[in-house]
Amino acid sequence: MKKRSFLKTLGIALTLPAGGAFAQPGGRPIKLIVPLPAGSSNDYVARMVAPLAGEALGQSIIVDNKAGANGAIATMEVVRAAPDGLTLMCGSLSPLAVNVATVKNMTYDPLRDLTPIAAVSLTNHVLMVSASSPIHSMADFIAYAKKRPGKVSIGYSTTTVQVQISTMNKLGGIDLLAVPYKGSPATITDVIGGVLDATLTDPGNALSQVKGGKLRAIAVSSLKRNPITPDWPAISETLPGFDFPSWNAIVGPAGMPRELVNRISNAVIRALKQKDVVEKYAAAGTIPLIMGPDELKAYMASEVAKWVRLAKEAGIQPE
Repeated sequence: MKKRSFLKTLGIALTLPAGGAFAQPGGRPIKLIVPLPAGSSNDYVARMVAPLAGEALGQSIIVDNKAGANGAIATMEVVRAAPDGLTLMCGSLSPLAVNVATVKNMTYDPLRDLTPIAAVSLTNHVLMVSASSPIHSMADFIAYAKKRPGKVSIGYSTTTVQVQISTMNKLGGIDLLAVPYKGSPATITDVIGGVLDATLTDPGNALSQVKGGKLRAIAVSSLKRNPITPDWPAISETLPGFDFPSWNAIVGPAGMPRELVNRISNAVIRALKQKDVVEKYAAAGTIPLIMGPDELKAYMASEVAKWVRLAKEAGIQPE
């Protein structure tokens, strides 16, 4: 399967059609579960879209953070929910694709047990170190790690980042000490505090920390530079072929009626096209990823296949 660069996928975001008309009947509140903590990029994009999508639907949308187990806890709540559109998830690619390759005895199949509704965002991760670190570039980072095999610690909170670290090890000929966390904000705190040497986090947190002088951005995970942060090099400029864009999407339980799926999808797409959302996304280093149910279903299937291959190439066994 061809690797997708950030810019290629950006083209998808800007050219796919938005869908049909809107129905706006009143109704009970919708619970939108986020499988990562507050402060994560997953949580940020969900909270940007929820109010406007709820307005289009004539229903309030309440964001409910349920972190843990690589997103499986949140995902299983959606899988077990009634297919009435009142329990949805805004999930990252970890529970929606990567877990298939990295989690042993998976309790759900994202392609069978969930209903794709609408994509939400596209971004990348950023390799960060403390502002006081001697590391100023990706080449510095590789050289620093080669002199300290197994001792340079890097925090991660998702299987997506775990695979990125393993790929970095393989392509760079290094041996990083990967340390699991429940959420990206905690890894940032520990890099600032000197507990960790580095972390891979979302551009929103990265921009905030760089502006505050706490952390230094080394490179981004997408194949090409993020157009919103063009001064930050891509890891692939030092490690050719390194390509890990990141995305989020809204899904529901299996068996949702197509009319209901379309109605929610249209409301989400309408929200994503609002100038305010586009600007707030940009402030967080991300862009709207516009895909309806069918496009998202095909995209999820291709991403599952891609990550199964990447995990195998990185030597990661399901656990």
